[in-house]
This record gives sequence, C-alpha cells and structure tokens, in this order.
Amino acid sequence: MDKDHRSLLLVTEPSAFSQLFVDYLREQGDFPVSVTLPQSRPTHEEALPTVILLDIDHMSEASVYAWYTHYSDQPGVALAVFNLADEDHAAELVSAMHLQGVFYRQDDLSLICKGLTTLMEGHPWMSRSLMARLLEFLRQQQMNAYRPACGLTQREQEIIGLLGSGSSNLEIADILNVSEHTVKSHLYNTFKKIGVNTRRQAVSWARQHLGAPPPRGE
Repeated sequence: MDKDHRSLLLVTEPSAFSQLFVDYLREQGDFPVSVTLPQSRPTHEEALPTVILLDIDHMSEASVYAWYTHYSDQPGVALAVFNLADEDHAAELVSAMHLQGVFYRQDDLSLICKGLTTLMEGHPWMSRSLMARLLEFLRQQQMNAYRPACGLTQREQEIIGLLGSGSSNLEIADILNVSEHTVKSHLYNTFKKIGVNTRRQAVSWARQHLGAPPPRGE
C-alpha cells in the first residue's frame, strides 16, 4: 500500500475516551484518522480507507455484520475490531467473519498503534494462539462439510444460521415468510437434535458445524 494513501476509519460512538484514542492515533500514527458513527454507511464513491476499526463496545452484532458485508468485498480494505473481552470472544467473531485485525480491551495504545501500522502494510494482526484456533475451526469446517448436520432439515439449518446472524424470531419469520410460531417450533426441534438449551449455545454449535452464519440484511 502506498504510504501516502494509507488511512484509518474508526467506527465508534463519541466519548471522552474515544476522543483521547483518536488524538493519540493522530499524534503517534503515521496515517490520517477519520471517525464515524456505527449507524453511518459511507458510500463506495468516497475514498476507501485502508483499515476500518470497529469498536465492539458500541456496536451490536447486527451492526458489525452490516459493516462487514458493506466492505468485505473491497480489495485493499482491512477490517479490524477492538475492545474485545478475551480470545474466546475474538475466536467467535473471527470464525464468523474474515477479519484481519483483533485488539483487546487490555491492549495499551502503543500496541494498538503498532498493530494498525502492521495492518496498513497489508499484514494481519492477531495472536498466534488465535490464528491456531482459526485454522482448527477451518479444518473442522472442512471435515463437517462431508457429514450430515445431525439430522437437521434444510429449513432448520436456515433458521439456526439466521439465528447466528443476530436475527430475532420475528425477523427470521419475515425473512423466510413463515409464522413466528413455526420458527419457534423449528428452534425447539433443532435444540433437541443438537443437544443445546440456549440461543447462544445454538449459535456456537452452528458456527462449529455449519460454518459462518449468513450476513444479516439491513
């Protein structure tokens, strides 16, 4: 990437901390920094940033997916997230989306700045242990592609996939043009088949056995 054309787009809500963060990056980083709100959607007619940094603390899962789907097919744009709680949280996101950078709440500003510079140069930024978990996830995904999905019907797979994208029962019903009662019945049967009790457990199971959930439409 041409050094003169590198830039960072920070997606976050305004706060005293975010302003201090931006000021630090502008002072210490060798790249321009712009800031936008999570609900904003810059158009492709604007100059594309080199790195988009999403603040997980101020974004819903649906909002993160919306930004991901908006930019994931843009060459030369690296998507990264920060303020992640721990590696388990990171593994959950990275297995669902093709992210190039991961930063945690405990990371100091100098480390984040170093990581962003690495991303600007076209290299990923995440720990070796997280990379190993991602590779193991992809290996398991390939193996599971040759196995039946625990007897789930096509409709049940569609519903649990939409569940993983953050959709509510009512939203799933609207997308599939069925009643909310039908969605609840399918989820009840699915939970029994795969041996889970909560939506979160079902989402985790789906990501391990069915791959990344479909992006949630806006």
